[in-house]
Amino acid sequence: MKFKLQFYQFLLSFFITVGALAQDLDALQYRTIGPARGGRVTTVTGTPTLPGTFYLGASGGGVWKTDDYGISWNNVSDGFFKTPSIGAIEVALDDPNIVYVGTGSDGIRSNIIEGKGMYKSIDGGETWEHIGLENVGQIGAVEIDPTNNNIVWVAAIGNAFKPNEDRGIYKTTDGGATWEKVFFVSNEVGFADLELLPSNPNVVYAAAWKARRTPWTIDSGGENKDGGIYKSVNGGKDWTKLSEGLPTGLIGKIDLAVSAMDSKILYAVVEAPGEERGLYKSIDQGKSFSHVSDDERLVNRPFYYTNIELDPTNPNIIFSNANPLIKSTDGGKTWKTMSVPHGDNHDIWLNPNNPDLLIQCNDGGANVSHNGGKTWSTQYNQPTAEIYQVAVDDQYPYWVYGAQQDNTTIAIPSKAPSATNPANGSVMMEVGGCETGPPIPMPGNHYLVYNNCKGRFSVYNKKTGISREYSIGATNIYGANPKDLKYRFQRVAPIHVSPWDPELVYMGSQFLHKTKNGGQVWEIISPDLTANEPDKQVISGNPITRDITGEEYYSTLYSIRESKITQGLIWTGSNDGVISVTKDGGKTWENVTPKKLPKGGRVESVEPSQFDPATAYIAVERHLLGDTTPYFYKTNDYGKSWTLISTESNGIPSDHFARVLREDPVRKGLLYAGTEYGMFVSFDDGKSWKKFQQNLPLVPITDIILFRGDLILSTMGRGFWILDNISALQDESISNLGASPVLFKPDNTIRYRTPWYGSDYPNYPATSVTIDYYLPEETKDGVALEILNSSNEVVAKIVSDSTQMKSTTEKVEDMGLSMTFVYIDKKLETKKGLNRFEWNLRAKGAWDKNKNRRFRNGPMVPPGSYKAKLTVGDQSFEKPFDVIVDPRLADEGVTEADILEQQALHAKVMDLLSEARQYQDKLETEIKKLKKSKIGDAKLEAYESALKQLKNDEGAYPENVMVSQISFLYNIMGSSDKVLGQDEKDRYQELLAQFNELKQKTGL
Repeated sequence: MKFKLQFYQFLLSFFITVGALAQDLDALQYRTIGPARGGRVTTVTGTPTLPGTFYLGASGGGVWKTDDYGISWNNVSDGFFKTPSIGAIEVALDDPNIVYVGTGSDGIRSNIIEGKGMYKSIDGGETWEHIGLENVGQIGAVEIDPTNNNIVWVAAIGNAFKPNEDRGIYKTTDGGATWEKVFFVSNEVGFADLELLPSNPNVVYAAAWKARRTPWTIDSGGENKDGGIYKSVNGGKDWTKLSEGLPTGLIGKIDLAVSAMDSKILYAVVEAPGEERGLYKSIDQGKSFSHVSDDERLVNRPFYYTNIELDPTNPNIIFSNANPLIKSTDGGKTWKTMSVPHGDNHDIWLNPNNPDLLIQCNDGGANVSHNGGKTWSTQYNQPTAEIYQVAVDDQYPYWVYGAQQDNTTIAIPSKAPSATNPANGSVMMEVGGCETGPPIPMPGNHYLVYNNCKGRFSVYNKKTGISREYSIGATNIYGANPKDLKYRFQRVAPIHVSPWDPELVYMGSQFLHKTKNGGQVWEIISPDLTANEPDKQVISGNPITRDITGEEYYSTLYSIRESKITQGLIWTGSNDGVISVTKDGGKTWENVTPKKLPKGGRVESVEPSQFDPATAYIAVERHLLGDTTPYFYKTNDYGKSWTLISTESNGIPSDHFARVLREDPVRKGLLYAGTEYGMFVSFDDGKSWKKFQQNLPLVPITDIILFRGDLILSTMGRGFWILDNISALQDESISNLGASPVLFKPDNTIRYRTPWYGSDYPNYPATSVTIDYYLPEETKDGVALEILNSSNEVVAKIVSDSTQMKSTTEKVEDMGLSMTFVYIDKKLETKKGLNRFEWNLRAKGAWDKNKNRRFRNGPMVPPGSYKAKLTVGDQSFEKPFDVIVDPRLADEGVTEADILEQQALHAKVMDLLSEARQYQDKLETEIKKLKKSKIGDAKLEAYESALKQLKNDEGAYPENVMVSQISFLYNIMGSSDKVLGQDEKDRYQELLAQFNELKQKTGL
């Protein structure tokens, strides 16, 4: 009997879950808030036949296109690509509509996103087709045969984190329908670059590269047999290794450039030890090379940069993209730095018809120049920022904080920060620290921001702009061997503010540190909470180039969270896979790592439950070890046992490795998971997951926070996104949707004044009440939404079609303006499933002769209690909500009573305006009748005289008379919340008296 009961309970739970997951949640849409500032771009190209058209490929933001020389950029890969990471873009010389893209950028950082093969467009990027090579990993180069755009070559670096057999050189002769691997060295050696001889595309040069990234080091290069330059003269059938004049020992990443003017000239920039590094030149198509330059800047951090390009009209002019961008005009003998908008340079393309017209890219975006690089287009029009984490402050509206890769920390508003838009449409400020973050605003005092910069703690004061650094250990750890460090800090070392005390801050090295005074004094409250394997504590960068930037420091803490319901209950996770917990504020600790969790993974997030102190959730990723399995776990007993809640069959694909997991603060069992390829939601505590991508571009989700009813995300390539008002998800009703309509309770809404105008980017919505409702089937008519005030009076009624409009209202021909305000809004959806309507808080406006404007754009309703009433056929549903006064008004001395007094007078002015406009309309009608009948000259003269007092004359700068004056008073009273001015009160009485006197005189 017990078994049967449990079985039926399981079935009931299963069917409820399936019901919830089967619902279409597309009505819930994310919006982007920026920043507008560009992120890392790894490849750019253009086309000589359309000189204003360029493409950029971001490392996490997909493919973007401009056709106006970089004045504006538009994403063209969203909805088509399986990955946002781009390695190479090429446009066919003979047809600018044909574009090939290789995914997977070649700068193999630890946060690199995996490639998913090749894509092709035949309509200039409007649509794309996936054309194979899905498993080749990162693509270093794509080349199109200039004589036949169906012949395409691909240099595949391979999987950056493990050996794989798909590394090599690939060729298609049928536009990507089929591919042939024409060259392969080994499962550890891929190809970073290839070049075709312009005069004879059967001659091919390819640069082999042995490379692999692990969590603790970067291996770039190997023995000479594992790398170097290869050449084929018969279209890839046979290959010869070029050796004369090139390094004979260790060899690493290589980039190639062939002169378009002189096919004998071939350049190669080579990663090699000591003086063998640098630029090599061949003047006999690779038979022999001479070492031209060992300038260190040519191979500065070679795994990340290493890109040279030639001026297409002059083989002596060479550009080297590294850090910095340098240029040679004498064949590489001497070099000069070029000024670009941002450092860390990756690619450049010059128009062969005019090499002064070029595009270049770096870690700040892509930039176009018309004058050979003297000046550049802006990078503040390409929202491709890579953001490491997200935090919010408690302003109104709240601001969103994060750190942008290779840029600064930033704070941007979640909504328009004021009632007028800034001139450029967006606002952004730096808040201390540096590119790694995290920046965490102090709760209760957003002017102070706690920061990390590559392991260095600081506190930034927004009022003064001063950042005070209090680094733990006060030691510069940059470039150090981790085994020699007293404190090992990851470059994105975590900071966490106690939910119990805004001045108590935690920070993680291999230990958990605590400060109560802004970092002036630090206390260690834990032992080493990592695995700390000695063989992983090594100098990063093998076997040629040392590279220790902090991201390779292994065995450090990566995530910290203290429980919001039990003080002193703290969870930590390390980047080598250890989970630890203390129940007494750090006095004692337990290692509670799940026994079945494969070792060595990065604990991306720990999440103590807000409902049960024994419950916690973790997200662990092992993609740096070649394992893309998503590891999301849950414990209900303080970590003694764990349950994997991301199995192969419960909704999250096996290659969507874990990035972050957060618990909803309102509804127990509602979870949000961010993965490498997007968002998922669970309504049953992780038993099953539903894709929750909606309109979000495919991009890694780096962090999630839930605040004031909103879901806020940071991404590795597309900035910040917000899903406003998730109250419908938090409602248990969403798990039981069936044959009856459902109206979800609207969340309380703060009555902000927001701009009347806006832009798509950043997407700052006007203030509105979000009303979610469910319809069991498509309903063509009979759906209406009413807003009622606390007196049960209808403030507004919204219908979705004109048929309903005709059946629920009548023409207004008299002065009675107290009737229900009914208007059509096609955004009141009637489709089957979940729907969302945004009510703009506007009550009935003034009468207007133009029917499309009549009664629209009325004043915002005052603060107070309201009800939403949904009518579907003969069924009605009501849910209450509050409209809350803007908290900022209290600082100005504006009270709710002031607003109500203002509203009362505003309503009188609106009625006067409506009556005056209708009276004007009546006068104009009568005048037309009298003129037509040619009788009643005395009346005509009186009416025309009255009309002159009501209506402005035609032409420029007429005197503003009565209707215009009333409208003026109406508008200034509705533009802000304030204590009424005495002149406004007096002016209303003057205008009312003037209007009544006019009516009495005319007698109409």
